[in-house]
Amino acid sequence: MSISNLRLAKKIVCIGRNYVDHAKELGNAVPGKPILFMKASTALISEGEPIVTPPGCTNLHQEVELAVVIGKLAKNIQKSEAMKYVAGYTVALDMTARDFQDEAKKAGCPWFLAKSFDASCPIASFIPADQIPNPHDVELFCKINGVDKQRARTDLMIFDVPSIIEFTTKFVTLEPGDLLLTGTPAGVCKVNPGDEIEFGITDKISAKFNVK
Repeated sequence: MSISNLRLAKKIVCIGRNYVDHAKELGNAVPGKPILFMKASTALISEGEPIVTPPGCTNLHQEVELAVVIGKLAKNIQKSEAMKYVAGYTVALDMTARDFQDEAKKAGCPWFLAKSFDASCPIASFIPADQIPNPHDVELFCKINGVDKQRARTDLMIFDVPSIIEFTTKFVTLEPGDLLLTGTPAGVCKVNPGDEIEFGITDKISAKFNVK
């Protein structure tokens, strides 16, 4: 497969609450170890496709995230070797049906419907690893209808990329083309049908999507 064709990813592994300010804005505890969940591959959409609000959702949120693109089979990888398995990066939105998630939390149920509905993972284009020599030294941004909602540097991550790869591959084998979403900074908010969301890495990449 072509690593640059991000729509061919078999797995989208996501890290929850990886920025202190985001955990606090939702009233969540700051984690002591990475929180993992997954999105279905059918969540992926590219520019030109709409973000479709799932049926019954009344509180849809955007979460901009740096996404790591895995370049080769990774299992039980040590932190010191982790970056050798990174083919590149993109930026993604972890669209979240917050009302679904809140209901699931109260019931002690998984977040699957809140996180994995169709069109819940809009992605920008592929950036080769050599164009981002330090993934912890870039600025993520997200605008809604031209207004800044999220803007933060990736050095604010609680768990850095090598730590996330080491932890994840203890339990889940990552394959070439898989995406690893590294968490969102503060500033998530409700989005509505008709909104335009623009997101990316400052001075590197951006993408625009409309909410339906």
